Amino acid sequence: MRRDPWFDNAKMGLVTLVVLGHAWVLLPSTTFVGHGYDFLYAWHVPAFVFVTGYLSRSFTYERRRMWQLVRTVAVPYVVFEAAIAAFRILVGNEQLEDLWRDPHWPMWYLAALFFWRLLTPVFTPLWGGVAIAVAVAASLVAGLYAGDTLDVARVLGLLPFFVMGLKATPENLERLRARWVQVCAVGVFVAIWLVTARLDDWAATEWLYYRARYDELDVSDTQAFLTRAGLLVIGTLGAWAFLALVPRVGGWFTRMGAATLVVYLFHGFFVKGADYAGFPAWAEGHYGLSILLTTVAALGLSLLLAWQPVASRLQHLVDPVGYAERRVDHAHELRDAALETDVLAEAVQDAAEAAAVSTAGSTAGSTAGPASRG
Repeated sequence: MRRDPWFDNAKMGLVTLVVLGHAWVLLPSTTFVGHGYDFLYAWHVPAFVFVTGYLSRSFTYERRRMWQLVRTVAVPYVVFEAAIAAFRILVGNEQLEDLWRDPHWPMWYLAALFFWRLLTPVFTPLWGGVAIAVAVAASLVAGLYAGDTLDVARVLGLLPFFVMGLKATPENLERLRARWVQVCAVGVFVAIWLVTARLDDWAATEWLYYRARYDELDVSDTQAFLTRAGLLVIGTLGAWAFLALVPRVGGWFTRMGAATLVVYLFHGFFVKGADYAGFPAWAEGHYGLSILLTTVAALGLSLLLAWQPVASRLQHLVDPVGYAERRVDHAHELRDAALETDVLAEAVQDAAEAAAVSTAGSTAGSTAGPASRG
């Protein structure tokens, strides 16, 4: 199936923003940095979930699809949850608990993706409006009860964006190509920038993670419902605005879109490494330079990890089961090729021997003929 450059561009752009957002945590806590962070998180994770939903539309409960889900999502979750935890404990001397039960840092997305994919066949048959309404209701209610186990709070909190992507069609998304929509998209981002400038007046950064229960945020249920509903609207408009502005043409950046999981799973080691190396302390004394350096380094890291010579090697670690299966298949192909070669060699040898016998017989016959006539 031919890849769509639009979505590869979107995926690569969004995973780059993930790296950027995580890297900005290393910067001094100032109004400007905080505002930029809130602006980014108000829409880029919803956009990522929306794209994930759209690309999950073909998922079913058939055996091949289920095995693919385990191999490409569950296994990397188990492997990298352990790997990054070991790095944080052994190198950073951090104290971590509840490994695998409570996903740590970026690993929450794999846990959420696993459950979103399992929910796909449930929402697929529903009419679009009903499916989205159910997802929104689940998101609003989740804030009352959902907890940390496998980040079910985020699974349900961000579910509306996944379902909207799931129910989107190429025809619907084609409308985002209109010039007037792109102009409006710029206006949407300006509006989100202005709204997030006063985020602390009506919410807080923690709301943007969709993980905390309402009672932990010290608000009434009514205020909580309104706040989350407002964030769902902002996230939806931001996701659409982003997609409207993403280029539709292919190129070197587009090709990197196939390596977004590599970027996502490996960038945390570099960000944490910079933290352990003392970069935040250095940034305190070099405010302007640290913002520039962190931003450029985050962008460069994303491109480096997605660069084909690097990504192709790291992919073996991201999908170890798939790599093993490919090696086994390759070994079987070599074995079959060797057997075919042996059979062919035997056939050639038999043919050569038969030809030799035939030639010898013809030669003997032609030699005996004149002698008998004499």
